Amino acid sequence: MTSSGKTTSHPTPSGKAPPRAAQKSPLMPVAEALSRVLDGAARLQPEQVPLLQAAGRTLAHDLAAALTHPPFDASSMDGYAVRASDIASVPCDLKLTGESAAGWPFAGSLKRGEAVRIFTGAPLPDGADTIVIQEDVSAIENKVRINVATVKGANIRPRAQDFHEGDAVLAAGTRLTARHILLAASSGHAMLACIRRPLVAILATGDELVEPCDRPTAGQIVSSNSYGLAALIEAAGGIAKLIGIARDDPDDLAQKIAESAGADILVTTGGASVGDHDLVRPALEAAGATLDFYKIAMRPGKPMFFGKRDGMRILGLPGNPVSAMIGARVFLIPLIAKLLGRPDTLHPIPAILSAALDPNGPRDHYMRGRLDTSVNPPGVTPLPNQDSALVAALADADCLIINPAHTPALPAGTGVSVLKLDF
Repeated sequence: MTSSGKTTSHPTPSGKAPPRAAQKSPLMPVAEALSRVLDGAARLQPEQVPLLQAAGRTLAHDLAAALTHPPFDASSMDGYAVRASDIASVPCDLKLTGESAAGWPFAGSLKRGEAVRIFTGAPLPDGADTIVIQEDVSAIENKVRINVATVKGANIRPRAQDFHEGDAVLAAGTRLTARHILLAASSGHAMLACIRRPLVAILATGDELVEPCDRPTAGQIVSSNSYGLAALIEAAGGIAKLIGIARDDPDDLAQKIAESAGADILVTTGGASVGDHDLVRPALEAAGATLDFYKIAMRPGKPMFFGKRDGMRILGLPGNPVSAMIGARVFLIPLIAKLLGRPDTLHPIPAILSAALDPNGPRDHYMRGRLDTSVNPPGVTPLPNQDSALVAALADADCLIINPAHTPALPAGTGVSVLKLDF
């Protein structure tokens, strides 16, 4: 669907789209809702982060090497440093004149007819141009016998083979992994400029909720949304702040909403519909929030709203745990990524249905599925039960199949789009 609200088909890997009937939905299309959520969301400011705390953070600027690596010509093997011209004919004997070890380079210059004992990682002595591995050499008192012909330049790691000082080694927007931390350290950086992690406040609502540590009584359920969303937020690069559970009471809601001050995003769960006990939107408006929209043409997750308050973005997710997590995958994760200034790698990917799908209704259906990545494009199998109340089925899924609104039945082998579940 386009940001203008018009519907468009998701292309298949072959470039052909499954047929669909033209029917206008009174609900806001997902693409338009996402566009509004992301509109105006600017990258947060950078901050200096020590290397030991930088894993998982997002690099703010291109990183240039502060030094050259390797800083000198070095041996890649244990052996003997020689001049290639001295070993043009083997066997031959050379005078052993010294040793070069890591951290303890040979101080002199290699002369004609001489060899220097050298160890892996040690600097190549001046005058040497070849390393003969120790298995091809016999040591005889203060002499060495070269037994095997070795080509000039063998077993040497040349200076700057990896990178030069000033070379760009990492790009802005990189989500730093252990490999990137290794590279940053090797290129001479102890601190990295990283985008500040967005603070996301989470507020669960409802008289029926109890914490996981409490045993539910009649009519109560465990408040699982906050914990699942917190893990999702941390995995996406944000910082989760659990405000707790607000009861279905305007005063309690007002107090909990006030505790979200300073957050970049407030996520609420529950109370997003229009029933007599759905008090969240009125409470937010009373606190000064301006609400943009509610009710999305998606399932699960239709009763979702979005708004702003004093620079903070507000996502109101359904109380149903599966609906909340799917809504967070579709809207919250892209918002966090934009605040972090990361390249957009969150788009759907193509896949091939391994089983048929029934005709879809007036809302985009985000169906739980499993990918088979042993083929390209991957195959995807929808899980047998798509009931939005089943959290075990969500845990068993690794992707969401996007079945657009008004799509007719799709046979196995049809191309579809899927969103990966990486949280």
